[in-house]
Amino acid sequence: MKKIQLEILGLSSSQSQSGSFALILGEKTGNRRLPIIIGMFEAQSIAIQIEKISPNRPLTHDLFKSFAEHVHVAVLEVLISDLKEGVFYSKIVCTDGATTFELDARPSDAIAIGLRFGVPIFTVESVLSEAGIILSDLDENADDADDDDEDEDDDLTGGGSKPEPTPRDPSGQVSLDELTKMLAQALEKEDYEKAAKIRDELNKRNG
Repeated sequence: MKKIQLEILGLSSSQSQSGSFALILGEKTGNRRLPIIIGMFEAQSIAIQIEKISPNRPLTHDLFKSFAEHVHVAVLEVLISDLKEGVFYSKIVCTDGATTFELDARPSDAIAIGLRFGVPIFTVESVLSEAGIILSDLDENADDADDDDEDEDDDLTGGGSKPEPTPRDPSGQVSLDELTKMLAQALEKEDYEKAAKIRDELNKRNG
C-alpha cells in the first residue's frame, strides 16, 4: 500500500455545518487538497498546537501524549486509511520499542495527537482519488475570479480601497509577514484556493 504524505494547509469555520470546522490537508508532493470537516473541540486542539500555545491545563490530546510517554509508547505516524459513505477513517501507528501497533481514531483526533508527537500525516491513493480536490482546477476558478475583480476595479472612479495583493507573483513583491497576514485573511474568508497558493509560497521560502 503506497502512502501519500499530507500537510496541514488551513483551518477555518465550515460553511456547510454550523459549529464545525474545515481542516484542509494538502498533498506534500502534489497538487491535490483533502478537506475534512471536524468538530469545534478538535479544531481548537489542532489550532493550539499549530500556534504553539500552551493551555493552562492539558487538553485530552495533551493527556494522551503524557500517558503514552509515561508508559514508553511513541507515535510513529498518522494514516487516513479509508473513506466510507463520506466518513473518513484513520489510524495512529504506535510502537513500544518492541512491537508496532495501530489504534483506530477519527482523523481529527489522530491529527491533533500526531501534531503533538511531531509525526507525519499520510493517506492512501483511494482516499485522495475519491475526496481530493485538484489544485489546478481551483487555479482556473481563481483566475476567472481575479479577472472579474479587475473588471470591477476599472469601474471605480476613486475613493475605493485598493484590492489586497495576490500571491500570484509574490517573489520580491510581498514580504513574509504580509504573506502570513494574507494567509490568515484567506482562511477567515474560507478562500481555500488562495490560502493554498499562499501557504505553498511560504513553504517554498521557508524551505
